[in-house]
Amino acid sequence: MNRQFPLPICIIASLCICVGGAADRVVGAQPPGPQQREPIVQYHASGAFEVKMTPQTLEEPVADSGIGRMMLDKQYHGDIEATGKGQMLAFGSPQKGSAGYVAMERVAGTLGGRSGSFALQHSGTLNRGAQQLSITVVPDSGTGQLTGLAGTMKIIIEGGKHSYAFDYTLPEAARPE
Repeated sequence: MNRQFPLPICIIASLCICVGGAADRVVGAQPPGPQQREPIVQYHASGAFEVKMTPQTLEEPVADSGIGRMMLDKQYHGDIEATGKGQMLAFGSPQKGSAGYVAMERVAGTLGGRSGSFALQHSGTLNRGAQQLSITVVPDSGTGQLTGLAGTMKIIIEGGKHSYAFDYTLPEAARPE
């Protein structure tokens, strides 16, 4: 039996952590990983985004498992002027207030005036109302002027509007002149 498992938008939205921050820049920070040969610069980006989630049909045997799949289509504004395309898998527990999702998203456009693309990995859990969300840049996914990008993103939902706070690092050489 093929069935579509539409997750209410409020379940997905409730997985998002609501936090914010101010713009800043710190020179000399090093992200975890292999030893860096050039200076790394830390940045903060923020802005708004719109998201369209389209439920997708799942094949057997997953269709009856309680797992839902959605296509993501985002438009970022502010310090990020880009589009995001991705897929999300989610599960809504029979226990009220408990759910989980994972997603992969490819973002293409500009970040702080630098053009390129990068991938984001999402992992969210709602445990009887307690939220946990992790969104990180996939290592070595940056292209163009975003090569070497690393960072984490937070999603903010206030008054039905979505925004982001993105703390990231780039090699000094990636900075536009």
